[in-house]
Amino acid sequence: MSKTDEHIALLLKRIPENPGVYQYFNRDGQIIYVGKAKNLHRRVNSYFNKEHQSSKTRQLVSHIADIRYVVVDSEQDAFLLENNLIKQYQPHYNILLKDGKSYPSICITREEFPRIFKTRNIQKGKAEYYGPYSFGYTVDLVLELIHKLFPIRTCNIPLTRDSIEKKKIRVCLKYHLHNCCGICENKPGSEQYREWIDQARRIIKGDAHDISVQLEKEMMQYAEEMRYEEAAAIKRKIELLEQFRSKTIITNSHAGDTDVFGYDQQDDRVYISMLHVHNGSIVQGQTIEYKRKMDEEKEEILALGMMELRERLGSRTKEVIVPFIPDVFDDSLHMHIALSGDKKKLLDLAMQNVRQYKMDRLKQDDKLNPEQRGVRILTELQQMMGLPTLPRWIDCFDNSNIQGTNAVAGCVVYRMARPSKSDYKRFEIKTVDGADDYASMREVVRRRYQRLMDEGGQMPDLIIADGGIGQMHAIREAVEDQLGLSIPIAGLKKNDKHRTQTLLYGFPPAEISMPVTSEVFRLLTNIQDEVHRFAITFHKKKRSKAQIHSQLDDIQGVGPATKQKILQHFGSVKRASLAEKQEWIDLLGNARGSALYEYFQTKITL
Repeated sequence: MSKTDEHIALLLKRIPENPGVYQYFNRDGQIIYVGKAKNLHRRVNSYFNKEHQSSKTRQLVSHIADIRYVVVDSEQDAFLLENNLIKQYQPHYNILLKDGKSYPSICITREEFPRIFKTRNIQKGKAEYYGPYSFGYTVDLVLELIHKLFPIRTCNIPLTRDSIEKKKIRVCLKYHLHNCCGICENKPGSEQYREWIDQARRIIKGDAHDISVQLEKEMMQYAEEMRYEEAAAIKRKIELLEQFRSKTIITNSHAGDTDVFGYDQQDDRVYISMLHVHNGSIVQGQTIEYKRKMDEEKEEILALGMMELRERLGSRTKEVIVPFIPDVFDDSLHMHIALSGDKKKLLDLAMQNVRQYKMDRLKQDDKLNPEQRGVRILTELQQMMGLPTLPRWIDCFDNSNIQGTNAVAGCVVYRMARPSKSDYKRFEIKTVDGADDYASMREVVRRRYQRLMDEGGQMPDLIIADGGIGQMHAIREAVEDQLGLSIPIAGLKKNDKHRTQTLLYGFPPAEISMPVTSEVFRLLTNIQDEVHRFAITFHKKKRSKAQIHSQLDDIQGVGPATKQKILQHFGSVKRASLAEKQEWIDLLGNARGSALYEYFQTKITL
């Protein structure tokens, strides 16, 4: 036993059975992992007294040279301390928070006459910021309402009371278009302007209902005083507020503050979204991404994400809606898994938001690294089918004929989930008479892989038939029985509209269902459409060539140019066969003209 092993063994005996946080250090004295435990002794010893299935865990253990721990009073305290230590040291093997997207916020500048606008550039201390908003349209909707209700300025002029009093600035075109109050000439007065800013701030915070009630009282007061034009103006503002509330209210207007969380994951990436609801309206929202380094449980990751998002958005709400119950980090929270009603709608919206974020991030990554997308899709296909290897190379076959005539087949090749058109193969059916799809399939599959075997070429990782069970059995007979190869074989079952319905795999074949919106389903549909297009195009080309074949093609010495000249002159083979000898000589010369005249005379005589 090495000195390091002796040191670790001694530490393992000393660790108490209390809740707390443990830290693993490598030989360089760097923290490589931080974890929490309800029972420190049991949790830490579990890393060393059993064989771990996860290669990541085995790798972590192999780098541990020292252990330190901190005892706390409760599991909740352990969670909080663990989170702080991870943020401070960012250990190599801990889950990593990734900030890949900046959401827009609403800014209210700290000027004598503030402006309100959308921004992604947060400069703390220089303005008030509300957000961030994961829905960009929500920001636009709020700002549109504010600028319709309150004609506050949008210019970047450094406006002060002094500049107004000295009349250094004149009103611009926006004032004359009734889009600005003209505060630069003090037209509404500074008190009125501040009141507008205050009301706008309340709308941003989600108090549109309270503003509407206040305006309704003002409208009634104006009506009693017979100031009908002013009352009508207030009424238009109330209508704008109600239109806004109809677009943004998710629950009833009496609902309290609620935090709603969505959760999704893809491979080693985890996405968590939060929507903060105030008075029935979403007033804040954000999504974050974590990269898993170990086999962290989703309950633990959701708890970390909830804590992070609530800190970022400054939420103190006790009512929380979650897709599943996370690890406890705050006993005062009232967590619910919504199953119906308004809360279920909110949860569905949070889940929709987090899935959209995931798709955006994956699309962004795919543009930067197209091969990564192929690996991801093929890995999912491999897991669904239980394939022994990643299907990097996929062959797909399809036959095409009309009542057995001009029978052909096509094979399309996909490498890393992308078509490799230079590897496509066309086959004319040689040994099958009539319309026997299964026999035709056996022929082309045998020819395809017999040639690869003869050339010492690599075999595909997966063969797909553009058909069902019968086509799969035909391929199996050629591949396994005739050639002695072992290659996974699948089929694509179609619906009544001849569209991809499901994947068949195994013998006897079993259906593998998948969402029609999944990337795997889209890949299989694309493969099926492509092989059908390829085979039918080849069939049409061969059929067309057969249709334009004429008697002239059978005459020795008549090439394409001569054929075209004859048809252009005579119009058809029949008219050419009835032409006089001199006409042939005038067209083609004495030797060839006489020969062709004699040829047709012989055919006519026969």
